[in-house]
Amino acid sequence: MKCPVCGMDCVRSAKDLLATLPTIFLPCPECSIRSLDKRRPHTLLDYAEPCSCGKRFIDEVFAHIYVIMVEDGDLTLQDPLIAAGSPLIHPGFALDRPPFLPHDSLVLLSSRVIPNTAKRLVREVPEVRGVVRTGEFVPGISSPDLKSVPRIYDLLAGCDVRADIFPLATGPLVIYKQQSLIHIEFPRAGYPKIQSVLQHVGTPPVPCFVDACCGVGTLGLTAACLGVPRVIMNDAWYASAFWSAFNLEVNREYLRIERVRIFEQIDDMQKHPVSRNPIKIAETTGEQIIEVYQGDFHTLFDVIPPGSAPVTALDIFDKTDHVALQKIRQEWILNVGGEVFVP
Repeated sequence: MKCPVCGMDCVRSAKDLLATLPTIFLPCPECSIRSLDKRRPHTLLDYAEPCSCGKRFIDEVFAHIYVIMVEDGDLTLQDPLIAAGSPLIHPGFALDRPPFLPHDSLVLLSSRVIPNTAKRLVREVPEVRGVVRTGEFVPGISSPDLKSVPRIYDLLAGCDVRADIFPLATGPLVIYKQQSLIHIEFPRAGYPKIQSVLQHVGTPPVPCFVDACCGVGTLGLTAACLGVPRVIMNDAWYASAFWSAFNLEVNREYLRIERVRIFEQIDDMQKHPVSRNPIKIAETTGEQIIEVYQGDFHTLFDVIPPGSAPVTALDIFDKTDHVALQKIRQEWILNVGGEVFVP
C-alpha cells in the first residue's frame, strides 16, 4: 500500500503487518543487551551497532540518538538520556519487556531536536523512521466548541506514519495514524476502551454502532470487526476522519465488505481541517455498511438512519466536565435514541 504521507511502501495491509508480529521485537541468540539509566546523562557517549540480525536493544538506539543530539548541540552532557525524547514503536502493542528494534521501527517525539539534527537521525540511526518536534499542547482539536485553531506537531524528517495493534476475539485490529497530527494514545494493557466496546456491542452484535468522536477509527472498527452490520464513524478533525477511512481499507480483509470508496484524500481535506456539517469521507459496499464522516458530532443526527436506535460511543476529549457530558448524552438520546456510553 502506498503511504499517503511519504508516498513509499511503509504501510501494509493488516494481514501483511500481522504476519511479522511473532518475532518483530524479539532478539536473536547473538543480540546483546545493555540497560541504561534514562534519568542520568549518557556521559560515555557510546553505543553498540545493530546485531547481524538487524535489531538493536532500545537503550542502545537511544544512546545513538543521544550522541548525535549532543554532537549537534540539541543536548548537553548535563541532560539525562530521557531528554532525547519519547519513543513510539511501530507497530505498537502492549509489551511485557523492552523491545529489540528492527529497521524503521521508531518514531521519535522530541521537543529539543532541530531540523538538521532530525535529518541526521533519520539518515544515521537505522531504527528511526521519523522525527517529530513536539510542543506543550495536544495536536488536533482540543476544544469542544471547535472555535480554537487546531495546532499540530512538526514532522522534521522521515515519515511519522505508524500503526497500533489491538487484540480482538475475531483477530487483531490494525490502526494507522500520522503521529504529528494525532494525539498519542498508545495501547494499554487490558485495552479498556476496546473492552468497553465489546460489552456494549454484545452477542449477537447490535444492528447499528456510532463512533461519534472516532479519532482514527479504533472503536468504530472494533465494532465492525465484531460483526455490527452498520457502523458510522465521525470526527471533526480532518486527519482523524481521513485515517479512519484509510484504516477501513487496511482492515478490509477482516470485514464483510466488498469495496471501500474514499471520496477525499488527505491533501484535499487540509483545505477544510475542521468541519461542522458532516462531509462523507468514505463508505463501503457489501454485507456491512460502514461510513466515515468529517463533522461536528452535534450535527451528525441527519445522517443516522431514523429509528436505528444505535449504540453510540462518545469518546470526547474532555471527560472531566461531568455536567457538560451529561448534557451531551441527553441531547444525543433526545435526537437519536438508543444507548450512549463513554469509553
